[in-house]
Amino acid sequence: MSAHSPNASFKFAVEGVLHCFRTQRHMQLHFLMLVLVLVSGLMLALDPRDMVLLLFAITLVIAMELVNSAIEAVVDMVAASYSAPAKLAKDIAAGGVLIASVNAVISGIVIFFGATPPRLEAALRGEAQTPDLTVVLAVGVLVMATLVIMTKVLTGRANPDLLRGGIVSGHAAIGFFLAMTIVFTSGDRLVGLLALALAGLVAQSRVDAGIHTIQQVVLGAVLAVFLTASVYWVMPRVRAFLIRNAAQQPTAAVAPCPEGADLNGGFVGRIRLRTST
Repeated sequence: MSAHSPNASFKFAVEGVLHCFRTQRHMQLHFLMLVLVLVSGLMLALDPRDMVLLLFAITLVIAMELVNSAIEAVVDMVAASYSAPAKLAKDIAAGGVLIASVNAVISGIVIFFGATPPRLEAALRGEAQTPDLTVVLAVGVLVMATLVIMTKVLTGRANPDLLRGGIVSGHAAIGFFLAMTIVFTSGDRLVGLLALALAGLVAQSRVDAGIHTIQQVVLGAVLAVFLTASVYWVMPRVRAFLIRNAAQQPTAAVAPCPEGADLNGGFVGRIRLRTST
């Protein structure tokens, strides 16, 4: 077997993932769930630990699906006709995907519907909470890149052309995502305007080079603005609205004190008051 350079090995690995995404409907569903779960985590301002657990659980499913597809390809190549050992090999590989999927579902239920995350609990108490910048940058860039690549692959673009052209401009999407993050976190209008200007120059360069059309660049920018605005502007106001509604609910009626007790601690309180006098 000839040795390949690290760049060639990386290229072959990416081609394997893209081929599986094109041909396997389950893989497309897994990547869609990856995007939905990560965006939901950003909306709920989950802790970095919870985000890492979610990312690990869903990527484990994707990795097992890749292994399952590879085993199926090898088995189909070796066994030209029906074979009980070949069926067993495929069933075992599919069982690995099933176990990883169950693990991902349980992890999501525990994280989203279990104990309230500390950051979300603080927001429900009315404390000002901003999303963790590191989590937003890492997860946001991953979501943007995944969405752009998914749209390009599903529209039939070849692997070498994924970084050029396509229905959505990835450079514009990531550029405006970073710019809008600066706008919402810097607190300085001038800095925000400069960041948006740089993102606009990136988008213009893609149009001038003939790689993307204006519509494709605008679609990438809109996608990025929608995500960052939802995380930094929409969801905090939704939480504030829910908190105000909860505060306006009528308080429960106070139960009457039992006979022989008072608000100073019952009999013990009266004894303490008498001894203090």
